[in-house]
Order: sequence, then structure tokens, then C-alpha cells
Amino acid sequence: MISKNIQKIFDIGLVPLIVLDDVEDAVPLGKALVAGGIPVAEVTFRTEAGGAVIEKMTQEVPEILVGAGTVHDVEHAKEAVEKGAKFIVTPGFNLDVVKWCVDNNIDVIPGTVAPSDIEAAMNLGLSVCKFFPAEAYGGVKTLKALAGPYADIKFMPTGGVSENNMNEYLTLSNVGAIGGSFMTPSKLVKEKKWNEITEVCKAIVKKMLGFELAHVGINTKDANDIANTLGNVFLQEKRETSGAYFSGDVAEVVKGSFLGEHGHICIDTIDMPRTIAYLKRIGVEFNNETWAKDDKGNIINVYLKDSIGGFAIHVRKKI
Repeated sequence: MISKNIQKIFDIGLVPLIVLDDVEDAVPLGKALVAGGIPVAEVTFRTEAGGAVIEKMTQEVPEILVGAGTVHDVEHAKEAVEKGAKFIVTPGFNLDVVKWCVDNNIDVIPGTVAPSDIEAAMNLGLSVCKFFPAEAYGGVKTLKALAGPYADIKFMPTGGVSENNMNEYLTLSNVGAIGGSFMTPSKLVKEKKWNEITEVCKAIVKKMLGFELAHVGINTKDANDIANTLGNVFLQEKRETSGAYFSGDVAEVVKGSFLGEHGHICIDTIDMPRTIAYLKRIGVEFNNETWAKDDKGNIINVYLKDSIGGFAIHVRKKI
């Protein structure tokens, strides 16, 4: 069973690795991550400031979910939890650390690279593992192979994962989230350019969700004529459904009225579950009468509760 905190990590999909020498950087960096749409941090014990950073960040940036990484021993695991860490991440499968976390009901994501590591995690009742170093151990190809015999295990690949290949990992059914330092470039951290880190995070979230305009819906009484005109002008093929005419992917001309004073706007996303979670985090509400699912029970379409500029807005899983 996946805990509330682990599910939150999966909903966010991205786990920044934090390495800080100066504890005074903890709060501005935490706030930068939250503003950038990534309210989670794995603070590593690669520096002596690790424990103090965890404490400072958890106390002064309550919006962020803070965990501890690079945990090699039980003493550091205890320190991290005492300082406020909500989850522990180990680079390899450390039996002592994992058992202590399990015995004390602390979320732990142990490092694994081989079936023997995964078996050891399963024997302790775990269903989430880190996959590190991901790229060095076959990356996406290896994770696909592991999905067969370990269908119930979710992974958090880290190590060689970057903005360039992150979506290759995130689209895998057995990947719950990815980790990496690319969300907090060391150069920007050293120069304390917190606003720039926020913009980096926003760009990464945008790429992960892949928002793009799918079509505009128009409410009209002259649907057929308008669809024909749009099709002729913009060389779009017209197709008819029970409630509308489509002019290619340019416009959906509704037969009569529908949601929205003027019509609707359809935004496609490549990741529907994380899109819904993201929108909820920023305070967006949904029209609960419009949830649509596929034959496997996956959400594929939903309208936002509020219109924008007279247009209803719906997000849709990209076809």
C-alpha cells in the first residue's frame, strides 16, 4: 500500500535532489521550488548541513514535502526524521536503514539496480524502489524489462535522468516519479538565483505535462455553415458527431449551445493524472459532472469548474 506522502510524490512526478553547504539557502530554495510547481525536495546528506537544511526547510516552508537522501546509516535516518524529514532515500539497498524505517513506519525508498535488490525490498513489504544510477544500468530499457516480473513495484529512477529524457521515464507504467539535480542547477544555487530556479522548475513541469491547444469550440446556431467555411478557408476536413461538426483540429462547431457562454477551449496533455494533481495543487476546481474515463477506468477528459473569458476549459488526454 502506497502512503499519502509517496502518493504526493507520484502526483508531482519530480523530486529535486538538494545539496546545500549553507543552511541559510534552505528557505529561499524551498520557496523557489514551491513557486515553480515542484513542492518536494530530497535533501541529501552529502554535506554537513544536510540535517540543518531539512529542519530549516520543514519549519519555514510548510508547503514543501521534505525527505532525506544519500542516507547510509541508521544514525542519519534518525537525525533526518527528528529534523522533520517525511521520507528516506538510500543510494543502495541498505538493510539496516530500510528495516529501521519499516519498523518505525517511516516511508523509505531504497536504492536498487538488480532483481535481488528488488526482492529484498519486497520481502520487507515495500512496493516503491529507487532505481540508481538509472542510465548507467540500462535506463528505460531495463525498467521496461523489470515491469514484467515486478509489475507491482514502482520505481523512482535517478542518475542520468535529465530534462532531455525525463518523459521517456515518466511515461513508463512502473515509474512513479523521477529524481535529479537538473531541477536545481548547481550554478544557480551557488549564485543564489532563486527566481531563475523557479523558472527552470516551471519549464520542467510544463514539459512534463505537455500542454498544447487541441481545438476551440464555438457555440452557434449555424454549425454546418460555419464548419464548412472554416474547412474551406483553412483546408480542413469536416467531420460530424452527434453534437458538433469538427473542422479538422482547428475548431469544434457545436450544434446549438454547450458549456461556456461563447464556447470552449480544449487543452491536451500527455499526462492526465499528473495534470489533474497539478491543477488541484494550484487551486483549480473541476466540473464534477464532466469526468470521462476510458474502458480501463483512466480519466481522459474533464472540464474546469470556472470559465475563462466566457469559454469553458477542458483538459484532455492527448490522443
